[in-house]
Amino acid sequence: MIGSQLVDGLARRDVLRGAAAGGALAALPGAVFAGQGGAAAPSFPPIAPIGRAEREARLARMQAELRRRNIGALLVEAGSTLVYFTGIDWWRSERTTAAVIPADGPVLIVTPFFEEPSIREMLDVPGEVRVWQEDESPFALIAGWLKEKKLDTGTLAVEETTRFFISDGVRRLLPSVKTVSGAGVVNALRMIKSPTEIALLQRANDIMIAAYRATHGQVRAGMTGNDINAIMERELTRFGGQRASSSAQVGPGSALPHGSKERLKLTEGTVVLMDCTCSTHGYVSDISRTFVFGEPTAEQRRVFGHMRQGMNVAMDAAKVGAPAGSVDDAVRAYYETLGYGPRYALPGLSHRTGHGIGLDVHEPVNLVHGETTPLAAGMCFSNEPGIYLPGKFGIRIEDCFYMTEQGPRFFTQPPSSLDKPFG
Repeated sequence: MIGSQLVDGLARRDVLRGAAAGGALAALPGAVFAGQGGAAAPSFPPIAPIGRAEREARLARMQAELRRRNIGALLVEAGSTLVYFTGIDWWRSERTTAAVIPADGPVLIVTPFFEEPSIREMLDVPGEVRVWQEDESPFALIAGWLKEKKLDTGTLAVEETTRFFISDGVRRLLPSVKTVSGAGVVNALRMIKSPTEIALLQRANDIMIAAYRATHGQVRAGMTGNDINAIMERELTRFGGQRASSSAQVGPGSALPHGSKERLKLTEGTVVLMDCTCSTHGYVSDISRTFVFGEPTAEQRRVFGHMRQGMNVAMDAAKVGAPAGSVDDAVRAYYETLGYGPRYALPGLSHRTGHGIGLDVHEPVNLVHGETTPLAAGMCFSNEPGIYLPGKFGIRIEDCFYMTEQGPRFFTQPPSSLDKPFG
């Protein structure tokens, strides 16, 4: 649950100011897009990453929340939450790199000795770095530090994606420490995006739409989904997208939300469903588009119209203060009036209406039945109520949006018809 007290100083007017800036950015692709299939990439204005001041403000909010909950410290291993609070963008391996964020004072970073120079380069907040050699235990370093800070008899929150062997390694050395889930305290902060975060998300979405337009102009008969993926990933990179990924499903495979192993070739009337991601300074876009190679059939147009109206229903239901699950309920109720479902049954919508998004493609919370977290300004979600007809085709349009005090606002505008699938 998120209440306004957990926003911890995030000025509502600043979120709206960021939204206005995002709206200006959204206009860029149309203004600078130079063509399709090999044309010069648009020149997006430079955009700054998250800075030290914002990370320090995040730490201050986290520490205030730890004190409010009477938690001594938070344990975080490599991953998006470590990036969020410290700037350290590191991968997970059998060698532990982790942070301990105390309720008061600088953070502790634990990392292998030979990784220390790289970690120090990325560390963007005040902190102490302690290293361990290959024949030593990183958990002993963490336990020793907690003892020094007299935090060895209190409560230690563990970030929810931290692997068990790390938290268990610390717990075995400090049996008097009570470990609890850190999901609530972390998600309370990460779910509410700042104006800078919203601007970075907007840029990633702008790049994605430009790459989609460029890719569509290069699609030819006889191509497979893998051929289309190669074009899309190349275009995303060319337009400045980082960590580009594309999944194109052709024909009946489009009825499977995450695709089929079959590799069919494009022919007249074939449905293509693309689900692609890229990032800007770590912040992710996640956009899906469906198009027909050639002339759409009446059935394809009809299902597209139903699905597109489902997106509108979701946006109408996304009101500040409403439970996140009510968005999914509204879409599912509408689809059932058309004969889909019921609930998750096919043909119909077999997955949630949307998910949170930010540094991760999928973040809490989800737009799914039963989710009671109230929507608040600064939250960001996907809107993707696809309709799937097993053995035939699926139609999914996915665009992301952010909440303002006045309601939801798309980062990118969904297409209005199958005749203009990319606007």
